[in-house]
Amino acid sequence: MTPENAPREDAEDSAIIELGGVTKVYPGDVQALRGVDLLVERGELAAIVGPSGSGKSTMLHVVGTLDRPSGGTVSIAGYDVAELSDRELSALRARHIGFVFQGFHLAVGVSALDNVADGLLYRGVPLRTRRELARAALERVGLGHRVGHRPHQMSGGEQQRVAVARAVVGEPELLLADEPTGNLDTRSGAEVLEVLRDLHRAGTTIVVITHDMEIAEWAARRVRVRDGLIVSDDGPGTGRQALAELRGAAR
Repeated sequence: MTPENAPREDAEDSAIIELGGVTKVYPGDVQALRGVDLLVERGELAAIVGPSGSGKSTMLHVVGTLDRPSGGTVSIAGYDVAELSDRELSALRARHIGFVFQGFHLAVGVSALDNVADGLLYRGVPLRTRRELARAALERVGLGHRVGHRPHQMSGGEQQRVAVARAVVGEPELLLADEPTGNLDTRSGAEVLEVLRDLHRAGTTIVVITHDMEIAEWAARRVRVRDGLIVSDDGPGTGRQALAELRGAAR
């Protein structure tokens, strides 16, 4: 990213996610988001929860810079998304954001080691270094003994942990997990959540998107979404408190 698009001077102390009045309208006047305000501070563990069609996945796409909003402001890791080109947004994602989805999206016939190493393809890291970092990431999620295994040789829970390792191999500040336990049985889901909790304890900001209230209760902070709006925001979290202060100052 270019110097003119550098983050604000106070970015280190600011929210890692800052949405202000964000809207998203799809063709046919489908209003997926209808003026969302959200602050997530570095180091938080938050769940965005809501039923199908509530707008939570759209929020994920906007926060992950996979989609641009129709209106409002989006700041990620101190960068104003509106000021970035598509190429600069790709660089922002590569450096600051990791993604975990419900589907594992692992390459068939490729070892766990190289599936994770592929998470660094767009960082310009040499293959040998990518594999060294991938091995360390697999150790981090408890799969150091599975580096040579291919997806079909692993359980669903192990495959999702490989996906988590791929998401964090580049040490992103922010991990976005979209229904990360949706395809898993209860035991495997619990193992994946424990991996996410360990990553959070190590300093990664984690936001989980889910429709499952049990998963939401696992997170320290719960942001409930319905009909494109945040309807409640509870649990400890400096981001929630900061947002309340902003709203109070605006009145």
